[in-house]
Amino acid sequence: MISISSISVGSNIFFSFALLAISILVLLLLRRFLTLRATPAYLTIPVFLALALPASVVLLVPIDLASSSRDGGGPKAIWLPDRLILVSWRIAYWLIFVLTWAILPLLGEYVDSGYREPKGRIEYSLRSNARYQLIVLCCAIVGLIYISIQNGFEFTSIKALAMALAYVWGLVLAIYLMGHGLVSIPRTLFRNANVSGRLRRIQAHAPRLHDRLMDAITDLESLESQVSQLQRRKTGSALEFKDWIEDLAETSNSSEQRTALLEPSDVSTTIPSVITERYMADLTRRLQRARHLKARFIDEWDRLVLTAADLQAIINSSASKKLEFGHAPHRATFFTRQKILSPYMRHHLYVHIIPSVRLLFGVIFAAASVCVIWSELIKSLAPRLSVVTLSIVSYHKDPVPVGFGRQVTASAWLLYMCWAALVGVNDAKVWGNRALVRRNTYGESACWYAGLVARLTVPIAYNFVTFLPMSARENTTFYRFLGRSIDLTPLGKGFDYFFPIFILAPVCATLFNLYGRVKNICGFGLLEEEDEDLENNPSGYGLGGWREGRDLIERELPALGPYRFLLVIDLLSLPAVLKKALMPFLRRGLLGVRLPDLHGHPVGPRQPPL
Repeated sequence: MISISSISVGSNIFFSFALLAISILVLLLLRRFLTLRATPAYLTIPVFLALALPASVVLLVPIDLASSSRDGGGPKAIWLPDRLILVSWRIAYWLIFVLTWAILPLLGEYVDSGYREPKGRIEYSLRSNARYQLIVLCCAIVGLIYISIQNGFEFTSIKALAMALAYVWGLVLAIYLMGHGLVSIPRTLFRNANVSGRLRRIQAHAPRLHDRLMDAITDLESLESQVSQLQRRKTGSALEFKDWIEDLAETSNSSEQRTALLEPSDVSTTIPSVITERYMADLTRRLQRARHLKARFIDEWDRLVLTAADLQAIINSSASKKLEFGHAPHRATFFTRQKILSPYMRHHLYVHIIPSVRLLFGVIFAAASVCVIWSELIKSLAPRLSVVTLSIVSYHKDPVPVGFGRQVTASAWLLYMCWAALVGVNDAKVWGNRALVRRNTYGESACWYAGLVARLTVPIAYNFVTFLPMSARENTTFYRFLGRSIDLTPLGKGFDYFFPIFILAPVCATLFNLYGRVKNICGFGLLEEEDEDLENNPSGYGLGGWREGRDLIERELPALGPYRFLLVIDLLSLPAVLKKALMPFLRRGLLGVRLPDLHGHPVGPRQPPL
């Protein structure tokens, strides 16, 4: 034992540095989407763990494969002692389990409660999660009865039931999302290789995004008008919440900066005569959501305009063979600020090299997606024909040693499967208004996304292990820790083999755009709305066409000279009937008026120059 432990010193050092690197990368990721200094520690720490622990799972799987397949010779891969691997699996799995099923759901509702006092926030969080936890408890009771009939009632049965149910739910969600991502990743690369086609899709998406931005601005103004009405009340029940109202008013726009698109009488009718704590919490919650929703669409609109400007500059450079990105310094991206390349070399880079690289990676990832799908379908029938299996283990030796090269290959396959599932999260637009915004992500959205990442990783990791032969799989510590609980009943054992076949459902739905056809039939859709717009309206004329999106983007881009507004309207002096008549034109940006944001800066499209 002493010699074995001394041999694994190098692997222990590597594992420690790998965990340190994962922690640094997760902190950088949090810094990109959250303001770390302004985010409380009770939110930052669980979100950090919910991202760092799944990344450590991706690291543990190939190390576990190499450690369990050693043939007694010298070290040929990164390996760890069995006891250390078991402790690592227990820590990672149970922390992920508690985070995803208890801490993060409660914390998300706690942040989104709107109450000022911690007691009110905790009570709201418990009430909001009561229905969800009750459904989980009922499923657990039914499963416990089933397992008790099969194997008798024991504590190990309860633990195995919890692990099996969590795995089944995670596998269902992972297969659905991974199926979308396996098609979306290579297809996005193929489509983005065509600059003109990518620009056309962005222009087709611009009117819808602009409408959402205007709606978010209008909703926020309506809520801030309610705060202003409450602030004017000097008597009655509003006096009990004077400090609360003042706090909301300090973070809202003043009436002079805000565009009054609604009548004061219409706003006042939404305010009850008796102000209660529940009403104030609901108003605070809606106000927080509206601010972050507006920040989300402002960020998306800004990135859309900058991307469209870059693509248009690339297309325009075909005549002169010189490419210059004409962004203002505060709006330029990191790559457009670089002056290493000459305009001529930059033209060839963006016109010839980058599209070719995208096509190359598109082919590679398409082949990888086919291999993963084929492995899911064939693993229970003929595992020797699985490409993923043959790239990791060999059928000619028993036990099968896994070297460093095969460890890297296993990590690549597992990372690609996790990446596909996360891409599917963004493609399947069924998560409400949750979104990741640079440096301004809402706390509830951060908890939800972190919990989803943690919930998907363990099922994907074990599903990846099932690609391997029975002899290699059963020797791993991961199987002895989790696999035996899943295989405790015939239902659990068979579920892992027959359910992944249903990956064909999301793959076919994404590949053949079945969601667009459902949208045409039922009036709603989940995926690829901009592609449907291009197919239904290729000319681009009319409201919502790509030509309207092109005009909106051109109005937003800074021109060479100063802008002169053709029409200046004092909205405060107009009668109510005329305000309502002008609302559609203001939202479309056709009158040359730019609506202000929270800080009084204009947001909407500018009027084009004379």
